[in-house]
Amino acid sequence: MTVNSYYKVHFLPGDVTVEIEKGKTVLDASYKGDLFINALCGGDGTCGKCKVVLSTGKVDSMPTTHISEAEAKQGYVLACRTKVMGDLEVLIPEESKLDKSQILISDYPQFSGSLAAATLGLEQFEKKPLVRKIYLELSPPSLDDCMADYERLCQGVMVHANVPWEVLTINLTVLKRLPTLLRDAHWKVTTTLGYRGSSVEIMEVQAGDVSAQNFGIAVDVGTTTVVAHLLDLSHAETIDAEATYNSQIKYGDDYIQRIIYAVENNAMEIMQEVLIEDVNHLISTLVKRNKLSIHDINAVVCAGNTVMTHFLFGLDPTNIRREPYLPSASFVPPIKADDVGIKINSNGLLYTLPCVGAYVGGDISSGVLAIRLDKVDALSLLIDIGTNGEIVLGNKDWMVCCSASAGPAFEGSGISCGMRAAKGAIEKVAITKNFDVVCKTIGNVQPSGICGSGLLDCLANLVRSGVIDRTGNFQKGLDTERLRKTDNGYEFILVDKDESSMKKDIVITQADIQNLIRSKAAIYSAISTLIESMGMSVNDIEQVYLAGGFGNYLDIRSAITIGMLPDISISKIQFVGNTSVIGAKMSLFYKDAYEVARTIASKMTYFDLMSNNKYMEEYISANFLPHTDIEKFPSVAEELMV
Repeated sequence: MTVNSYYKVHFLPGDVTVEIEKGKTVLDASYKGDLFINALCGGDGTCGKCKVVLSTGKVDSMPTTHISEAEAKQGYVLACRTKVMGDLEVLIPEESKLDKSQILISDYPQFSGSLAAATLGLEQFEKKPLVRKIYLELSPPSLDDCMADYERLCQGVMVHANVPWEVLTINLTVLKRLPTLLRDAHWKVTTTLGYRGSSVEIMEVQAGDVSAQNFGIAVDVGTTTVVAHLLDLSHAETIDAEATYNSQIKYGDDYIQRIIYAVENNAMEIMQEVLIEDVNHLISTLVKRNKLSIHDINAVVCAGNTVMTHFLFGLDPTNIRREPYLPSASFVPPIKADDVGIKINSNGLLYTLPCVGAYVGGDISSGVLAIRLDKVDALSLLIDIGTNGEIVLGNKDWMVCCSASAGPAFEGSGISCGMRAAKGAIEKVAITKNFDVVCKTIGNVQPSGICGSGLLDCLANLVRSGVIDRTGNFQKGLDTERLRKTDNGYEFILVDKDESSMKKDIVITQADIQNLIRSKAAIYSAISTLIESMGMSVNDIEQVYLAGGFGNYLDIRSAITIGMLPDISISKIQFVGNTSVIGAKMSLFYKDAYEVARTIASKMTYFDLMSNNKYMEEYISANFLPHTDIEKFPSVAEELMV
């Protein structure tokens, strides 16, 4: 019988020590210690972001082109390509840290006019949460009134909550306790009612009036981050919010990589476990911070893409990436949260927003609900830009949708100095006529890399200033030392290493630019194909809503300049924030909103772009700045004086 050897890995500067099995990677050890290292490729060794310094110890480190000769002499290794072969001491440099505390939890945009009322649901929906508590003062039984205890409770619910008797059900455990509880409480009780589609469950009966102690959690289950909001269901108010990185990052930067990992490593259960742990961590943090009890949380509503929804429930997502690209389920009914391991009230319910197709999930159904696209007359676009770009076109009469694989470039992956939106990331770039560069960072600290909004801004300003031409190629012979030739081709210096927290210059390379152009082309061509498939043009669009974390920070003019967004009046474009969590909150606050989300998902027509020849033609044409056909972008032609 073989006994596995375990070694200790001591991480600095956090002073965290973990025990890990021999042969596991330093990256594995960091995750075990709840230390997130910047491994954008999910540990494939392709991004080169997870550099750490080996102080002492024995390792088996695979060769890589991402570690220079000078770095190797200083003890640098890639955490994902370095196996633990003895006790180690490892330093995580500042540029490699992915600190949970750096996740941005911004205030969401304050909507104006009719959109404000629609988003808050004040005009459309009755104030009736998915799970509600009602206080009842029941008439005690007598010889003249010998109705059974359960029926007596149901009658009270029917009268005071307007719930038909025939749809009521009850948890068996609650039913067993009911006779004693009613009598001990002198027939004055609070009943918790949970909406379950065609039925309403009596989830709990408590003595006295505790109807105000009714809380829920709305969760945006994103591929990169998980965001949770604590809600007071009695008053339809948001109390607090918290976020964390999705711990599945260690298994792949995008969800297709995670499906492949789960299949190849028989790790479907692991994928569910780490996601549930993230949700539970957020819930417990919010509960403790607000001095509540887990027992007070009666419901959780989750909105996420189709794959994240599958992992949440432990459903097999493998057919999502195989023709004909089908999910296991799009409409998952409410279940007990405890059935998947979410720790709230033992009888608490888990709801999810319905998915539309393999690559358009509940986060988009939630987004349509949030902006009430299903109620507007104006022809509108909802665009959620991330690793995938999801687009919805339509109005109250019809809606079509699609998804384009933009890749993770705008989240910093595959970019030489790219990083996620965190403290120190360059988020704004300006280039002067003399080719000087002015950068603004998140947190207004020294730059440590460049995130999606900064990359988009950078690309636009490179073409505006003439550093690159419309094909994306650097213009040789410019009068600036910022453009230099290396062994890997040309690159442009954004920030000198002496002005940053990095040990090297922050640059954008020719390969980076081509990567970004491919990403923006995927999004634009999806929008264009969807519009043209409906026999319409960009000029017919009356309103554009930009959703998601990345969409909320991008410069619209720059997005049009590079050809990511159509050439449309900026006055028609509106930021709408994290509509995924907004729709989840609306659904939890208002039962009818949850039903509307289900109607929205069933109403949307899903376009599969993978086999669409028009999409591929448009994609090829869009691999230009802004497009091969400059007439599609008249304002950019004027801006660039083409």
